[in-house]
Amino acid sequence: MQQTVVVGPSGTTAQDVIAVARHNARVELSQDAVAALARARETVDALAAKPEPVYGVSTGFGALASRHIGHELRTQLQRNIVRSHAAGMGKPVEREVVRALMFLRLKTVASGHTGVRPEVAQTMADVLNAGITPQVHEYGSLGCSGDLAPLSHCALALMGEGDAEGPDGTVRPAGELLAEHGIVPVELREKEGLALLNGTDGMLGMLIMALADLDRLYTSADISAALTLEALLGSEKVLAPELHAIRPHPGQAAAAANMLAVLAGSELTGHFQEEAAPRVQDAYSVRCAPQVAGAGRDTLAHARLVAERELAAAVDNPVVLPDGRVESNGNFHGAPVAYVLDFLAIAAADLASIAERRTDRLLDKNRSHGLPAFLADDAGVDSGLMIAQYTQAALVSELKRLAVPASADSIPSSAMQEDHVSMGWSAARKLRTAVENLNRVIAVELYAATRAIELRHGLSAAPASRAAVEALRAAGVQGPGPDRFLAPDLDAADAFVRAGKLVEAVEKVTGPLA
Repeated sequence: MQQTVVVGPSGTTAQDVIAVARHNARVELSQDAVAALARARETVDALAAKPEPVYGVSTGFGALASRHIGHELRTQLQRNIVRSHAAGMGKPVEREVVRALMFLRLKTVASGHTGVRPEVAQTMADVLNAGITPQVHEYGSLGCSGDLAPLSHCALALMGEGDAEGPDGTVRPAGELLAEHGIVPVELREKEGLALLNGTDGMLGMLIMALADLDRLYTSADISAALTLEALLGSEKVLAPELHAIRPHPGQAAAAANMLAVLAGSELTGHFQEEAAPRVQDAYSVRCAPQVAGAGRDTLAHARLVAERELAAAVDNPVVLPDGRVESNGNFHGAPVAYVLDFLAIAAADLASIAERRTDRLLDKNRSHGLPAFLADDAGVDSGLMIAQYTQAALVSELKRLAVPASADSIPSSAMQEDHVSMGWSAARKLRTAVENLNRVIAVELYAATRAIELRHGLSAAPASRAAVEALRAAGVQGPGPDRFLAPDLDAADAFVRAGKLVEAVEKVTGPLA
């Protein structure tokens, strides 16, 4: 049964955004939302009838706000702002991003703080429910006055103009798609064009989806780190809860607990004194895995707090206040969201970096404590996973470049009226790439660690580790053996991690992980 998400006047949840963006949940407006919309519209209509100019209602916009617009031109004004602001360029962004963008704008419209008529909000819901996705382009948002160009392309489709992707994935004129689904294009009235454009919805939608993906990836990284520790005959003693209690970062404790749960029952850990060259401690990339992953987890927690606040917000300019005032403000500035998008890209780069160092250690016969060079079947004749690590290293290098903050930049626009911007959309776009690449990096470590575990003959891996190996092999990723075409195995490992299959396989043994 298809899920239905009800939009009320008091915000929404991350789960609802994911349901609409990724799982095509239907959207309905609550009666409270319809009532809030109607009350706010009465305020806007009353102001529109007065001779005094009101920004966004009876004036131009941005640097052109000083011009008073007469009644006879206001419909044209609202139509024109949408057309002129739909100026994006570059490749179309992903369908899930556009659906999140539209849904989050509807969330703010439904708050009753924007002055948009109920019928416009209903059309927004109808377009989502019809599976019509406006074409939104990669470039056009500076992240201040909101995601202007991306939201404008969505508003253009509500007017029956521009291009959109239909439910079958074919891009066609938006007017044709609306007509096929019995949706009447909207004719915008005072303030409505501006209200549809002025929000942080694109960057927020991408933040929420990144948080969902990174939740899975941080757990996956704990698992792959545990498998590497096991394959290197490392010590699980550094994961003891009492060690992490004396440095009480919650993310660190969670990561250590995950690793310890995966390693329960292993015969491979703790062989320091049995080797030809006894160790006292594991290398940092193994021993400090909980500290690095834990810092990332705590960054996720902060980003989630910011997202929750933004989900409860009504971002527009001007806004209709409960006492009937319509006031200009700066709440459209994307700085709060932009900062955490950049924080997450930094954390993702560091998590990838430590995973790559562990992988390199697995492949180096001088540091792998008895494993064959590059985990090859016949080193010299076979190259093993040598170039898999090259690919992983290239991904890590790219992740470091993506970690350069977008929000540290600003570029003035609109004749210096909008003279400081957040670049939050850019931060969100690069974070999406960072998340994809982090998934690939973890997949390569998983591929190497599972092969290394299978090469440790005579000692049994932990039950959870064996479950991970078996599930990966069942997914078509081959184990040790002579050299073969490696790219398909790496792609399959990437898909395995991306689909959550690694976490699912391990949790069948360990129970829920953090």
